[in-house]
Amino acid sequence: METKNYSSSTSGFILLGLSSNPQLQKPLFAIFLIMYLVTVVGNVLIILAIYSDPRLQTPMYFFLSNLSFMDICFTTVIVPKMLVNFLSETNVISYVGCLVQMYFFMAFANTDSYLLASMAIDRLVAICNPLHYDVVMNPRHCLLMLLGSCSISHLHSLFRVLLMSRLSFCASHVIKHFFCDTQPVLKLSCSDTSSSQMVVMTETLAVIVTPFLCIIFSYLRIIVTVLRIPSAAGKWKAFSTCGSHLTAVSLFYGSVIYVYFRPLSMYSVVRDRVATVMYTVVTPMLNPFIYSLRNKDMKRGLKKLRDRSHSISTESLPW
Repeated sequence: METKNYSSSTSGFILLGLSSNPQLQKPLFAIFLIMYLVTVVGNVLIILAIYSDPRLQTPMYFFLSNLSFMDICFTTVIVPKMLVNFLSETNVISYVGCLVQMYFFMAFANTDSYLLASMAIDRLVAICNPLHYDVVMNPRHCLLMLLGSCSISHLHSLFRVLLMSRLSFCASHVIKHFFCDTQPVLKLSCSDTSSSQMVVMTETLAVIVTPFLCIIFSYLRIIVTVLRIPSAAGKWKAFSTCGSHLTAVSLFYGSVIYVYFRPLSMYSVVRDRVATVMYTVVTPMLNPFIYSLRNKDMKRGLKKLRDRSHSISTESLPW
């Protein structure tokens, strides 16, 4: 069989998208456009509320504001191209464009996971070692955790993209997905991908499982500490500070583990598309609601932001 190495070619790939049914393209466009706008507006409001309220200048909200920023970047890497493809007949993405999308998708997704782990560490210190909280979670340490999260994530993405760029691809260049993800691209390769799969799985385990295990360990320590609190009210108060974070972690890691921690032979186009939509589009959209609906501090910050915006708009009126 004749193979074609796209690393040395100007040819690209065709993204199959969520559905090949022409009648569904415009409804899907409208749905995902609304979801994208809600994601961007919701996360921008979270960022503005945190930085406009001095009482929200804490490590937890520092990580939350960066998580919101990463969610905006994360969805922007995927959704705008998806929206264009809904209204396009070709759905072509260049080879370089595919690798670039894959790089930034993995970089922002992994940074999300490390930020969730940083937020778990913050809760661990706040509940299990409150007297040393200001020392352990000082601004310098928080900034180092953020820089470490970004650095590890981008190095992981660079390694993965370099690995993918060495593969050759056959005549079929239709990606059965709505963006350039690792598994569907690997399925197209004519090269022997067994070694690539092993490296990808091992490296993914190291990069993605590390923050997940950190989250698990943190919450096990938190549970042990909270169970020692004598009063039911004290236990509820301690657990209530973790509810939003646990919900976000469950949504994100539930779908990520389902999609990526299986052999390539078990890859299912339809099921994996649904699971991928969950953590690439739905979770970033829901995060602002998760962190604000049951959070009195965030509600107060958003109300303060609304009042300030209202007063500015009133003062700007000529009358």
